[in-house]
Amino acid sequence: MNAWSPLGAYIPGRGPLHRLRPGAKLLGLFGFAITAIAQRGALATALGLAVALALAVIAGLRGRHLLRVARGFAFIAIPLFAFQWWQRGWERGFEVVGDLLALILAASAVTASTAVADMLDTVARALRPLRPLRVDPDRAALAFSLVITAIPNILGIARETRAAAKARGLERSPRALVVPLVLRTVAHAQLTGEALAARGIGEE
Repeated sequence: MNAWSPLGAYIPGRGPLHRLRPGAKLLGLFGFAITAIAQRGALATALGLAVALALAVIAGLRGRHLLRVARGFAFIAIPLFAFQWWQRGWERGFEVVGDLLALILAASAVTASTAVADMLDTVARALRPLRPLRVDPDRAALAFSLVITAIPNILGIARETRAAAKARGLERSPRALVVPLVLRTVAHAQLTGEALAARGIGEE
C-alpha cells in the first residue's frame, strides 16, 4: 500500500543535509526540539519556524510536499490554536502551534535527507553498547522500521475506510469510520506478525 507518511519520504540529493551523517542529524533534531520547547514568545517561535522551513527546503522538500505537511497538520493545528487562544490568548496559541509545526518540518527535513537503511544502521549502532542489558540492537532497529512503514499503511487504511463510508452515505457516522479502521488495522498487524514469524523473527 503506497501512502504518504507524515514523517516524509527520502528524497535523493547531494545537499548539505544529505551529506551529513544520520547520527549528527538525529542529535541536531534532538537539540532543535529542546530549544524550541525551552524558548518562549512569538518571536522565538517565528524564528524557529523560519529555521525549520529553511532546513526542509534544503532537504529537498518543495511545494506539494510542504503543502501535504501543512494540510495534514491543519487538522490538529486549528482546534489546538482555537483552544489556546480561548484559554491564554492568540500569542500562546501561535507559540504552541508554531513550535509543533517547526518540529514537524525539522523532522521531515531529517527523513527527507536520510535513507531509511542508513537511519536503521545508525539506530542499531547507537544501541550496541546496551547489549549487556540484553538489548538487541537489530531487533530495536527492526521495530523502528516497522513503525515507519506502519504509519503510511494505517493512513492508507483510514482513507479507504473513509471512502467506503462516504460511498454508503455514512461519512458522518463515527461507528462506520472507527470500527472498520480498528478491525483492518488489527488485521494488518496480525499479517505483519505472521510474516515475521514465517521468517523466524520473534520466536526467541
